[in-house]
Amino acid sequence: MQNKRAHTLVEAVNVITDGMTILIGGFGGPGVPEILIDGVCELGVKNLTIVSNNAGTDKSGVARLMDVGCVSKLICTFPWAKESYVFKELYDNGKISLEIVPQGTLAERIRTAGAGLGGFLTPTGVGTDLAEGKKALTIDGKDYILELPLRADIALIKAHKADLRGNLVYHKSARNFNPIMVMAANHSIIEVSEEVPIGNLDPENIITPGVFVDSYFVTGQYKVGSGGK
Repeated sequence: MQNKRAHTLVEAVNVITDGMTILIGGFGGPGVPEILIDGVCELGVKNLTIVSNNAGTDKSGVARLMDVGCVSKLICTFPWAKESYVFKELYDNGKISLEIVPQGTLAERIRTAGAGLGGFLTPTGVGTDLAEGKKALTIDGKDYILELPLRADIALIKAHKADLRGNLVYHKSARNFNPIMVMAANHSIIEVSEEVPIGNLDPENIITPGVFVDSYFVTGQYKVGSGGK
């Protein structure tokens, strides 16, 4: 059986290099892999494209990556929250680029990447700037645009428990984007609060099978927003 546990934070994240595209789970605070983000910041990598639901809160989550200069582009749904002042300052000064994707479209682009599909048709964005440069189709009298899959080099994911095979369960709302993101990356890195023996997880409760997990790092419990400290 392959050993998927990373014994140090450096070991967990050292596959990340300059210029990669990274999916980062989370919805607001819940489900954000804060400790893995700390590890990426300490690597000092540059020119990352980050795909996330939002632009981080204060200087935690995705905002921490931007604050230390790791990010050149952000693909997200909600970049302009009051707490996203790090992104706002960088964007206003031309130091980061932005691609806005409607939330449902973002989730489905990621899901289709994980499912191996070629894209999907959606009416969302028809007739707006979001449709610019995209293929348009009319089906049964209704207009759609073609959205392509959104795949990444790396996924940084937060789960609740992992067994030795990498099977994952999530804690309540922390499930959010994490299960689809772990399927849509070439290499997935998971932070988990607890490692359990094989057979400890009820198969009915496993959300992500271990086949999608490349490595996991056990963090223990920590307070969300603490920056993983």
